Amino acid sequence: MSERQGRVGNIIQECVARFVQQEANTNPLITITRVDISPDLKRAIVFFTTIPDGKEQDALIFLKRSGTEMRQYLKQNARLKRIPNLEYMLDAGERHRQHIDEVMRDIEKQKTEQ
Repeated sequence: MSERQGRVGNIIQECVARFVQQEANTNPLITITRVDISPDLKRAIVFFTTIPDGKEQDALIFLKRSGTEMRQYLKQNARLKRIPNLEYMLDAGERHRQHIDEVMRDIEKQKTEQ
């Protein structure tokens, strides 16, 4: 990823996170984990996670339904020449990391109990 893609991704991630914080319900809690930008800056994939687990579909519905308002928010707050088309995807990598952390804590707990 180029430096420019990284900067644009960070700007979009911050703006989308602020929009979600202001507009979304707290059940589920939606966290924007990262944004991947295409090399031509025309397409952005917004990765998210939810708390509690199992509410991903509700979050995806909210994000897709709020697409027009989110683009308007980005136009007003992101200061980008062109707002990319946004797509949304569950961040499975973050879920796997959390699972590994839980397993490691369980192993440590078992070691201290023995």
